[in-house]
Amino acid sequence: MASNDYLAKYQELLLRLSKCVGFRFKNELFYLKALTHRSFLGDHPDWPYGDNELLEFLGDAVLGAVISHLLFERYGKDFREGELSKMRAWLVNEERLSKVAQKIGLSELILLGTGEERGGGRKKPSILASAFEALVAAIYLDRGYEKAFEFVRGAFARVIPQAKRGLLSDYKTVLQEITQARFKKTPKYVLIEASGPEHAKKFLVEVRLNGEVLAKGKGRSKKAAEQEAAKQALKILEEKYGTKGK
Repeated sequence: MASNDYLAKYQELLLRLSKCVGFRFKNELFYLKALTHRSFLGDHPDWPYGDNELLEFLGDAVLGAVISHLLFERYGKDFREGELSKMRAWLVNEERLSKVAQKIGLSELILLGTGEERGGGRKKPSILASAFEALVAAIYLDRGYEKAFEFVRGAFARVIPQAKRGLLSDYKTVLQEITQARFKKTPKYVLIEASGPEHAKKFLVEVRLNGEVLAKGKGRSKKAAEQEAAKQALKILEEKYGTKGK
C-alpha cells in the first residue's frame, strides 16, 4: 500500500487527533508517525512511516524546554535551579505524561500491534508517555516551536501549579499537604494487621480522614504500608476532585 493510501485510510484517526490538539495539521505524516508504536510494525510490515521512537527523542527535548520556560515564569523568583530541576522532573516523569496523554484523548488513537492491544497497551504509562512526547515533536516539526509551546502549556495548565510537589519527599507529605489545604484535616494511619513470620512480616494499614477510611496499603514494613496507603489515597482524591485533590 502506498503512503497516500495509508493517509487516506487513517484520515478519521487524524481528524480525531486534530480535534484533541485543537488545530489543523499541515503535514499529516508527522502525526501518523507519532501515533505509531513499534508493535504496530509487526502486523504491518509494509507500513511506510516507521515507529514513533525518533520523534519521542525530539519531543523529549522540546517538552523539556517548554516546561523549563513555564517553571521559570511561574517559580523563577522564588526557587533555585536545583529546585526547578526537581519540579521539571516531577512534571515530565512517565506517570505524569501518561495522565496528560489520557486527558487529551491520546490513549484511544495510538496504533498498536494485536499482541500489545490485547495486553492492555493503551493503559501502559510507557506507551502513553512516549506517544505524547512524539506528538509534541510532530507539532514542533509541523507548526514550529510557538505552536508546540502553546500546546504543551494548555496540556499542562492544571499540572504546572502542582509542580512544587516535586520538592516533597514522599506520598505521606503530599497527602497531608492536600488534606490540610482542602479539608483542614490531617490524615491518620492505623495499623490493621501484621501477619507472617518475623523475617517476612506483612503489614496492612488504613489511612483515615476525619474518622473515615480513605484507602488501604500493604507493605513489608509499617512505614512502607503507610506510604502505599497514602499513594492510593492520592489516586482516590484525584479521581474524586481532580488534580491530586486540589
